[in-house]
Amino acid sequence: MALIIVMEDDASTRMLVASVLKKDGHDVLTAEDGSQGLQLVGPRRPDLIISDVQMPGMNGFQMLAALRADPANASIPVILLTSLQERAHMRIGMTTGADDYITKPFRPGELREAVAAQLNKRTVQANLQALVVDAAVQQALVEQKHQLAKLYEQRLAAELSERWPEGGNGAGDERLASATVLFVDIPNYATVAQKLDSQELADLVKKFYGSANDTVHLFGARHMRFVGEGLLAVFAADTDTHTVNHGLRAARAALGLVDSTRGIHDYLEARYPGRSLPPFEVNVALHTGAVALALLQDPLHGGPAQTLPVGDAVSATMLLQKQGRALGWHIIASVAALRAVTGAVKTGARAMVELPGRSLPMDSVELVGLAL
Repeated sequence: MALIIVMEDDASTRMLVASVLKKDGHDVLTAEDGSQGLQLVGPRRPDLIISDVQMPGMNGFQMLAALRADPANASIPVILLTSLQERAHMRIGMTTGADDYITKPFRPGELREAVAAQLNKRTVQANLQALVVDAAVQQALVEQKHQLAKLYEQRLAAELSERWPEGGNGAGDERLASATVLFVDIPNYATVAQKLDSQELADLVKKFYGSANDTVHLFGARHMRFVGEGLLAVFAADTDTHTVNHGLRAARAALGLVDSTRGIHDYLEARYPGRSLPPFEVNVALHTGAVALALLQDPLHGGPAQTLPVGDAVSATMLLQKQGRALGWHIIASVAALRAVTGAVKTGARAMVELPGRSLPMDSVELVGLAL
């Protein structure tokens, strides 16, 4: 079985974690803080580290930073144990290299599931990476993507030139060579809007998009903006680590958005019984590619500058979301988006999806969960 190092200053919690893991057949070493834990890591190279966040001396975040700075141990998966309720602290862990976190108090079953997910991830990833996608089809998709991206950028540039004749020559633009775009929308929004008054609808919108905003922030979105009733978020490579890339952060955010809708569905049924509201659901799309964050200024009216995500990856993601809704998939992801998270997620159906305005379909997969 696996060698696991547990770093926890509370003796009772440390004993509980070690006992659960040893019952599952794992070898367990324990330490009272991050400094002692790193001394155990050096000569042994464990399969997994479980660490508390709040510890005297070297805390969990400091230990994590030191571990990721060491090339020999940077790829060891880490699960954080935290009783901190502030989202900002949880986000620090997820964006600085943690692979998962568990909130105290936790059940033994939660610990077992989190440990199994991290230990099995490498095995599953190695098996799935052996699958080879047809090179000719992929080359055609790449060429089509570049051609459409060029046409899209030219058209957008012409439109912006007409409206903002005194543009800044792109000096404030940011170009992301690789980013994962997430777009989420509420398919039954129009039906729900007919059955709620304006204030009730405003309360619902605030509740859902407040939760959605928190979710994409938690997993380190580089930029987000609302598009109609939908939310567009861009996850970039600038906060990637050895074990957590922008594709995986976007996938976790998508799964979190779908999970949050269950609570909102229960909230609507409890608050508005007898209204015959449709099921409250969302459809999410993920796609990876180059994205430009264009800084738009309006010298004609003196309005504030705005950032607009543009590029083929952005337009393709919004088109893909509509097709995912038609297929009945809560989360649809292009093969390009899943390539970076192979082995870390579970998938369902697969289809070649026709997107309006495109001559070739997009190879797409239903995302159903994280790999265990």
